[in-house]
Amino acid sequence: MNYSAFVCLLVSALATASAAQMQAPPMRQGVSVQMAKTANATPAPDADNEDAWVVSVTADGRLFFDVKTITPESLIEVMKATPRHRDQGLYVKADARASFGNVRRVLKVATVDGFESAVLLTKQNETTALGKLVAPQGLTVLLAVAPAQPVVVQLRDSGQKLPKLLVDNREVMISDLQNALNQALQSRNERLIEMQADDSLPFATVALVIDASSSVKAKVVILPE
Repeated sequence: MNYSAFVCLLVSALATASAAQMQAPPMRQGVSVQMAKTANATPAPDADNEDAWVVSVTADGRLFFDVKTITPESLIEVMKATPRHRDQGLYVKADARASFGNVRRVLKVATVDGFESAVLLTKQNETTALGKLVAPQGLTVLLAVAPAQPVVVQLRDSGQKLPKLLVDNREVMISDLQNALNQALQSRNERLIEMQADDSLPFATVALVIDASSSVKAKVVILPE
């Protein structure tokens, strides 16, 4: 990934998120949201299956299971009452402007229902032919720490245009993130990154840092607190 481009993407994401007072996109079959743009998402074609488990989070914090409106409190009951295959995956379709705290709540419920990972659906930063259908893509995150010691990446709300970024408690510039991650991962037996982020940050900002972590071929863990 070109990290000057990454910084531009991050600034753009923050600018978009600051416009959260705009009316949320109209809902349609599958629930329409303004998805975060990333560069390292992988195909997630199963998210288009008729029986796919997709939880959507709108910019204003509303939750949908498939197209059914739910509350954070009722999500676990809905999930327990919905049959699923043993290998059924969970897809989280969050609006770029949604607070990360609302996304984290979904991940927390997912762990209660036995999920060990989830796919955060995003939109690749690429152009497509007019009228061409684009298969779903996303970033896979683990919901439990493996035995290996992870590199800890923290994303903190600085109150400024750009958030504060730390790698193993060392503050780094966004443009130096890839080098900092590679250096920190050299001393680890497994390329594993634990992502910590403030709930107040927009999902787009968190998704871009997860995306950058994925670019160094590392698995990303989010512990729903």
